Amino acid sequence: MTITSPPVHRPDPPGGRPSAPAEARARLLRAVRTVPGGLRLSGLVLAVLVLAFGAVTGWQVDGRAQAADRIVERSQPLSQDAAEIYRSLADADTTAATGFLLAGSEPKAVRERYEQDLTRASSLLTRAAARTTASSGSQRWLTALNEQLPVYAGLVETARAYNREGVPLGGAYLRFASTLMQQQDQLHPDDPDKAHGMLAAAQQLYEAENRQLQRDYADARAVPYASLALGVLALVALVRFQRQLFRRTNRVFNVGLLGATAATATALLWLLVGHGLARSDLADSDRGGAAPLRMLDQARIQALQGRGAENLNLVARGSTTEYADRWESVTKQLAGDRADGSGGTLGDALALAAGDAEGRARVQAAVAAFRSWDRLHDTATADNDKGDYPAAVAATVGSGATTDAAFERMDRELSAAVDHEQRDFRAAADDGRDALGGLAVGAGVLALLAAAAALLGIGRRLAEYR
Repeated sequence: MTITSPPVHRPDPPGGRPSAPAEARARLLRAVRTVPGGLRLSGLVLAVLVLAFGAVTGWQVDGRAQAADRIVERSQPLSQDAAEIYRSLADADTTAATGFLLAGSEPKAVRERYEQDLTRASSLLTRAAARTTASSGSQRWLTALNEQLPVYAGLVETARAYNREGVPLGGAYLRFASTLMQQQDQLHPDDPDKAHGMLAAAQQLYEAENRQLQRDYADARAVPYASLALGVLALVALVRFQRQLFRRTNRVFNVGLLGATAATATALLWLLVGHGLARSDLADSDRGGAAPLRMLDQARIQALQGRGAENLNLVARGSTTEYADRWESVTKQLAGDRADGSGGTLGDALALAAGDAEGRARVQAAVAAFRSWDRLHDTATADNDKGDYPAAVAATVGSGATTDAAFERMDRELSAAVDHEQRDFRAAADDGRDALGGLAVGAGVLALLAAAAALLGIGRRLAEYR
């Protein structure tokens, strides 16, 4: 009987049969080096390029369109609401002081205005809270204001009650209420991030919303470099491939590849024009709307601060120079050092309205009203300094040509200017948002068409090799 030993496995010698992955790579390289294989690879590369262009364009344009939508629907309205919250609170404080000065002869309109200011501030705070997320930096200021508003209202009511009874303690309560409203330099003892003064919190809220507005502007106007680079790359690749195909086949036209080139060029041109228009319109909305609005809001706030200081100086009856000093400081910020009152914030507002006849006319009227207010204030101050308190009160909150009437005229002109700039902002911002409309979807559809057309065009060439 013959016994056979089992076969012994010997490894392939060097240069023998290659491994499976190496053999697959070799077959792929051989296939690519053939004309049909090269065409298939070129078609795959072109399809990937145009699809990547469409996908990145859709992603980047959608992000910019969302930012433009936030500008129109959220961040700018919230910024303006924050300014109105500040204005309503400051006006309530000023009106409370006016009512206190008039004491028993306080008109019903003054009381109603104070109540309307508090109601409006409360309503705007509720609306702002609904529009912001829990993680938003604005929430801390909204919380602080919601907590302090009823405290302030209670102090004012106590001051009114004492004042009606002729108790001097009423003035102390009103000054304490005003301190709660006006104080800028202290922080809440339990929370260093929470401003103690209500107007300080409102100012922080306004600044937070303005920072968000500027971030949204930056996002909406950012150049989509990746999309543009991919679009140019895809277009160049399509053109170069067609030139090579022409040299190889001596055929001028390939309908599929021409269609792919046209679709890619259309998407790239749409991206360039659409985003260019959006950037321009959004820049106009900022330069010709949002920026003047910020300056006008600041002017209205400073005017209210000056008005409050003027009234509280009379309430103090010479017990402190704090309010007289505040008047000097605030009005210098408002109108600068110029004799005509056209410096400071008002001067900046005039400069921003240089190319806008209606807006400039409104600001010029506000400057004229401030000059009148400043002159009447000097008269009231002179009466108070010489001990004629009733005359000073009459020149401030009485009837006829008073500082109150001049302030109201100024505030009306600034309010009209705000309304005008708000319309200009909305028109330009809407145009910017509309310029991006449909671009993200359109670019994606054109990219799909371009990829399909490129594959179809190359498929027709491949058919010739079968």
